[in-house]
Amino acid sequence: MTTNQKLYGKDLSAYDDVDVDTLLSQLSPEEINILAKEVDPDDNLLPPSQRCSYACDKDPTGPLNRKKLIEHINKQALETPDKPELKPYVPGTIRGKKWIPPPPSAKEAEAEEQITIDLGDEYEHALSAATQEEIIDLAAILGFHSMMNQDQYHASLLSKGQPIGLGWDGITKASQPKPYPADPPNMTDPDTTIKQVQDDDHTLIDLNWNNIKNISEEKFTQLFEALPSNTHLETLSLTNTAMTDTTALKLAEALEHNNTLRVVNVETNFISPAVIVRLIKSLLTTKSIEEFRASNQRSQVLGNKIEMEITGLVEQNPTLLRLGLHLEYNDARHRIAMHLQRNIDRIRLTRVGATSS
Repeated sequence: MTTNQKLYGKDLSAYDDVDVDTLLSQLSPEEINILAKEVDPDDNLLPPSQRCSYACDKDPTGPLNRKKLIEHINKQALETPDKPELKPYVPGTIRGKKWIPPPPSAKEAEAEEQITIDLGDEYEHALSAATQEEIIDLAAILGFHSMMNQDQYHASLLSKGQPIGLGWDGITKASQPKPYPADPPNMTDPDTTIKQVQDDDHTLIDLNWNNIKNISEEKFTQLFEALPSNTHLETLSLTNTAMTDTTALKLAEALEHNNTLRVVNVETNFISPAVIVRLIKSLLTTKSIEEFRASNQRSQVLGNKIEMEITGLVEQNPTLLRLGLHLEYNDARHRIAMHLQRNIDRIRLTRVGATSS
């Protein structure tokens, strides 16, 4: 049997017809402040200072000096004495009561019993006579990755011989990372390349804006507006340029009117899954793009609906040969891979026929 919930002696249903805006208009500013301290708005767009019910009435003593604040915190930490221990630490002695694990139950003991498997005399003799290196190689072949470290696994695959001191009874150590030099900065001038695209410069075939920071939306717009009239540019690389949905939609409009581009790369940007679908759909207009890459966006997972839409659009494209996207579902990956392979085979047969004739 349930009881109706009440508020101030009335059922909650009695407050359904109450106009909250009218009640708030009758409150004084002091009463609104009191009410605001009791309510925590669940709005992520508000800064924490406005969501917190605590309001400091003290006047500021001056601007924030982060360096002095950290120095003061460190000084206070060093000057504050540690709490005295009830029993001082002595190496080799146990302080307090030592924890002893309870004995396992009968069911756990039965589950931990080793199961004997009869492999036959031939396999038993082969395994008993195998060396430690051969056992490690066998574990790598069978996929027992948890029984070895990375160096042992790759040594088994490449038949280089196992490293010394890394057997079953050796000490497993983390592999030292190989240092790689940082990529040099991209020295391409966006303004100069935009002018070349606008002038349809025949020397500009590959436009690379990868890793260029702080490219304004205006420059993206100028570039994409010049693409429809350009007849020489074949590769457009815009990786890690902080491209958003607004500029990506303008790129989709430009791809619908350009007939010379062959490769488009917009990886590592801030393009939403819906706009990725719009970009792939724009490839069907001219059907000149052979390679399109748009992986590693802000939204790592596209979702089943988006992946099925992309699959349907790719299956309508007879010229696309390579697609750079992370697809989660096996059906989408399989269908796209089969269609791209058919496109590659058809173009190969066409070239072979043209060569033989």
